[in-house]
Amino acid sequence: MYDVAIVGGGPGGLSALVWCHRLGLKTILLERNGELGGQLFRVNNPIIDYLGIPAANGRELQERFVAHVKGLDCPYECGIEVREFDLQGKVLRTNKGEYRAKALILALGSHDRKLGVPGEAEMIDRKEVYSASRDKHRFQGKNVAVVGGGDRAVEGALLLAEHGAKVMLIHRSGKFRARKEYVQPVLTHPGVQVLTHSLVKEIVGQEHVQGIVVETNGSLTTIPVEAVFVRIGVEPDSNGLRGQLKMDRDGYVTVDEFGETSVRNVFAVGDLRTRPLFSSVAGSVAQGMIAAKTISYRIETGEEI
Repeated sequence: MYDVAIVGGGPGGLSALVWCHRLGLKTILLERNGELGGQLFRVNNPIIDYLGIPAANGRELQERFVAHVKGLDCPYECGIEVREFDLQGKVLRTNKGEYRAKALILALGSHDRKLGVPGEAEMIDRKEVYSASRDKHRFQGKNVAVVGGGDRAVEGALLLAEHGAKVMLIHRSGKFRARKEYVQPVLTHPGVQVLTHSLVKEIVGQEHVQGIVVETNGSLTTIPVEAVFVRIGVEPDSNGLRGQLKMDRDGYVTVDEFGETSVRNVFAVGDLRTRPLFSSVAGSVAQGMIAAKTISYRIETGEEI
């Protein structure tokens, strides 16, 4: 049996792993993907707000984190998918057997919210999922749609337009949630057409994206585009935990000041508990440390665990 089992290898999970290892706890980190780092590899912009370690992009920061973990010989396993959580019993049932621990640190992360419309799953299966920063040159002179009203949507629309794409920015509301410094430039850019009070109802195309069906004020219109950038927010990966601990209506896990959930000795860190407005690498790293230190303190002092 382990002292601590950590599920998820993003910044919060890796921080918890380093601290547990340093504090002498028998620990294992389980990551479902083939590499550590969580969603850092998807960040194509420079990371300038992680104190002391500026990085050209998320991949660079990920490589530094992984090198740190490997340099300390911290124990982890990749390719491990937890299929069932028994939080009360601290048992993780995976594709490679059971893992038991005295305490759990859940760093399950989040995923992009989907439109849930016909054609979207096929688009994803064809790997027609793009990054505005990485693929900005790819769509020069082409029609693309960006769906959403937050920072990622508005910033992405502007970036694509600045590199020659013909952008249709579609938002369900009349008011954008994005920061003002993003909104004004996109509203006045000649390469961006803004469509508010509108919903994407379907993504059209058999072999590749050819267009979208948009509903505006009850009327349906088919708009030809060659790519759809869905930027409508994220959701925590908490479905496998439902019914076992407290969470809010959007699925974010409820924790106390130590990151402990409503189940004793089960902790949550990172995007599983933190809404996008307050999410950051620095915050996740801090949460991992606090969870690890709390568990260590309980074991050292003989407090019930």
